Amino acid sequence: MTTPKDWYNSRITETTKELIRVKKHILHISLLRIAFFLAGIAAIIIFFHAGTWVLIGAACCTFLPFLILIKLHNRLFARKEWLETQLQINQEELKGLEGDFSDFDEGKEFANPEHPYSFDLDLFGRRSLFQAINRTCTHIGKETIACWMQEHLTEKTLIELRQQAVRDMSERHEFREQFRVMGTVNHGKISDEEEIRRWSESPSDLLQATWVKLALWGVPLINIVLLAGGVTEMCSMSWFGLVFMLFVIISFAIIKRATLVQQAYGEKLKTLNSYAKLITLARQETWKATELQQLIDRLNIDGHSPAEALMQLSKELDRLDLRNNQLLYVILEGSIFFQLRQVVRIERWKERYGRHLMKWLETVGELDALCSLGTFAYNHPEYTYPSISNKPFQFVATAMGHPLMPAEQCVKNDAIIPSRPFFLIITGANMAGKSTYLRTIGVNYLLACIGCPVCCKQLTLYPAQLITSLRTSDSLTDNESYFFAELKRLKRIIDLLNEGKELFIILDEILKGTNSADKQKGSLDLIRQFMHLQANGIIATHDLLLGTLADQFPEKIRNYCFEADIKDNELSFSYKLREGVAQNMNACFLMKKMGITIQDE
Repeated sequence: MTTPKDWYNSRITETTKELIRVKKHILHISLLRIAFFLAGIAAIIIFFHAGTWVLIGAACCTFLPFLILIKLHNRLFARKEWLETQLQINQEELKGLEGDFSDFDEGKEFANPEHPYSFDLDLFGRRSLFQAINRTCTHIGKETIACWMQEHLTEKTLIELRQQAVRDMSERHEFREQFRVMGTVNHGKISDEEEIRRWSESPSDLLQATWVKLALWGVPLINIVLLAGGVTEMCSMSWFGLVFMLFVIISFAIIKRATLVQQAYGEKLKTLNSYAKLITLARQETWKATELQQLIDRLNIDGHSPAEALMQLSKELDRLDLRNNQLLYVILEGSIFFQLRQVVRIERWKERYGRHLMKWLETVGELDALCSLGTFAYNHPEYTYPSISNKPFQFVATAMGHPLMPAEQCVKNDAIIPSRPFFLIITGANMAGKSTYLRTIGVNYLLACIGCPVCCKQLTLYPAQLITSLRTSDSLTDNESYFFAELKRLKRIIDLLNEGKELFIILDEILKGTNSADKQKGSLDLIRQFMHLQANGIIATHDLLLGTLADQFPEKIRNYCFEADIKDNELSFSYKLREGVAQNMNACFLMKKMGITIQDE
């Protein structure tokens, strides 16, 4: 079986070889172009007095091949850009396999401290889960995958359908590569999709205007009647010329409107053509997964592809360029009001397809996001797809690790939450691994709920709504203290539970902003309330007193810990989860070791 590393290396080798060949061809053609151009100039000088036909023949034999070579040169440059992009993305994937995600988008614009879990789990930013997963090539695809990560699925059927789609996509190496290269080569501006949305939703004023209908029918009809009258000498030909020029002058009134359409939408043509190509590529595949089949079905219009409609729009916009030729402008405007006719044809296209336009783009965005998840799954063949349970609640993980940690540093642990209500209380020393364990559970839980494989030997879970409180911060702008910010987060959790929401709660060192006695009492009361509200989750704490709650709720609370081992005056961590309440704390030991406190005599 070919490993991801072998695949990327083979693609890099093949692409490099072809890129060298293409560059050689470009060099040869460039030299030929120069030769034919110089030969053309020389032929004109030599045969200038040899006669018209000789001069025309010499020019055809030199400048015609020169023009053909320009076209071939442009094609080769496009191929060169494609191969360079293909080489780059495979090199990036190879670096990603080694844990270097620096070439990928961080998605830092999606970071939100108020989100129920994304800020706590480092979903966005440098070395984030988003940076490890995101391989999108469209702006709407990037937003889609960020949305999926911020609003994970909570229905068993939907998660299983997503898993099928990710499996299917992960097996299509060449499709994912071509899709990403094509989208990257034709990458538009971040504002394109929003501007296209506004245009597609704007009213088609000219299409319904009575004067427009009269002008489009009346101008060519009047011209035909006057021309026929002039030819048959029923009236003077000068009437035809006068009216013709009058129509040209009147057409100046709609130049601004036509220019706005051409500029506002013509600039987005590259983006739309990119989507058309991606749609064509996706429709060529025979998909096995139901979700992917449904996406492709959304790209049908009475059995036709949206790509055909988008190409039709492209042609209509291209025709507007004819008005840039002054001679053609006069002829076309005077005879048929060409600009107005083209603007109406574009509005007619919008009237027919505009309501579908954003659906097409959003569908391509979903395909783009699935390509990213498929690449993530392909890059981690050692990961497993979790089993989604109907039993509320269940979270049973075996040999679970954090997907962003290097394999040689990743210590894997189990986690068992078998029923509802049920809580794990994790105690332990500083730096022993409590916070990493909580984030490991949260990140794998999220991966499972967006349909991805997880960094576990085995995982079974019930998909409740994830909510965390691991990294609460104070807010100077809102004049809000750290403690009050944490209380707000806890209040939101209680409110959601009272509303009957199914939650999976992960908390780290709750009520940090108050004194020890107050913190203990508040923490004990909070966990008792969680039990009363039939909640599930995990709490990490330095407060060993919380371990006594297992005596009050022997079937609903389990104590686990991460110990710091002190041997021969040296501190070490195994980062392995152990049963029971932590026995060793390391703060005083470390302070003495660093000379912060006085050594015992």
